[in-house]
Amino acid sequence: MKAIVQTEYGAFAVDLETEEIEPADEGLQPRSFTAELPRVVAGDTVGSTVVAVVDRKPPLMISYDAGITWREAGGGLPKGRAVVIDEDDPDFIVYASRNRLHVSTNGGVFWRALAVELPEIEAVSLLPS
Repeated sequence: MKAIVQTEYGAFAVDLETEEIEPADEGLQPRSFTAELPRVVAGDTVGSTVVAVVDRKPPLMISYDAGITWREAGGGLPKGRAVVIDEDDPDFIVYASRNRLHVSTNGGVFWRALAVELPEIEAVSLLPS
């Protein structure tokens, strides 16, 4: 699976398995997002799964019931800039900190940081599989 990452120096395609980077042909338009939470930086929603990046520690709030109840996640993650949920697998989440991507395949319980460093990240999206 590949993520398209919009940075201050343009868009890049990042292979989330091999961690290879290449320039992306075009930038991305993140999906619109709103949540009734304080200090929301960014977020994404797929079905009833909602993930919000908040300006605090831990930096993520996750809901599996369309925002009725929330749980904190990402206690070891740095401050966030963007997040995206895979439309086909809502347990697959990509979180963007200042210049790194972090991947969770289990709904935000455990995270793996990609080794590649990017310019300042502004937004992230996933290419369909």
